[in-house]
Amino acid sequence: MCGIAGILYKDTDKCFNVGQSLVNMLDGCQHRGRDSTGFALYHKSTPGQLHLRFFVGDDDGTAAAIGRVRNILDEFGAVVVEDETIGKTHRVVVKFDGDVQKFAYALEHGAKLISIGSSLDIIKDVGTAHDVDESYHIGGHQGTHGIGHVRLATESDVKPEAAHPFWATGFADIAIVHNGQITNYWKMRRRLEQRDFEFRTENDSELIAVFLAEQLSRGIALETVLEQSIDILDGTFSFLVSTDTEIGYAKDRLAAKPMIMYESDELIAIASEEVSLNRLFPGETLDTREPLPGSFATWSKST
Repeated sequence: MCGIAGILYKDTDKCFNVGQSLVNMLDGCQHRGRDSTGFALYHKSTPGQLHLRFFVGDDDGTAAAIGRVRNILDEFGAVVVEDETIGKTHRVVVKFDGDVQKFAYALEHGAKLISIGSSLDIIKDVGTAHDVDESYHIGGHQGTHGIGHVRLATESDVKPEAAHPFWATGFADIAIVHNGQITNYWKMRRRLEQRDFEFRTENDSELIAVFLAEQLSRGIALETVLEQSIDILDGTFSFLVSTDTEIGYAKDRLAAKPMIMYESDELIAIASEEVSLNRLFPGETLDTREPLPGSFATWSKST
């Protein structure tokens, strides 16, 4: 079943408690999936710096995984600005100005890379929104926007790396949360692999992320890419995608997967169920709407 949520605050001159907002929204739709929960969080970027997060476990192999990552960072000339190990993950901020795709693919030989970006940080683990918040302090995250996901495992194991969101492997700052199933997954994946794009899972959400990112890398606007995706992707789906400056959604023409949204001058919030939106404004009556079948839209941070 699964549930998705996203929020974007339009004022770029301020930082907002995006983490707590998403914790509240995902708690509202947690009944749609209690196996795992994840967040793609965006903060203000620092020129020339990349944020990396890896799964390194919490056992005897953790130190070895971190050591392998360090060796690859040295190989690519990436200078570590800060790092920390929290939960089952290791977060590193580096100074790096080289080929991000080649860098990302190489880092996978050190440890499972969850995300990479100038402003993106993906945090996900087994358990509920409150479980993940307690382990990783999600509620304290200040930023501009983010997306999140609660998962009911149906086709793969309950483990952190199977949780959503998924980043667009090899591309910085692009993440996706998805409710549905893409039935032309293997056909699309083979086409992308023939062009030397790599995949780390067999999850169709990763495929959507890489497909969208590849189109964006060619200079196509996100809104156009989402419009095209409705015809290119086969299956039933509602998904949210985020970049360093935008969030957007696309919904297939059957509209079997629910989605509801609320927009004001200050923010846009989207979720699988209205109860998630109500968690942002307790006791208020909201003017919400449900996106039409086969629809898409994007929102950007104000400049």
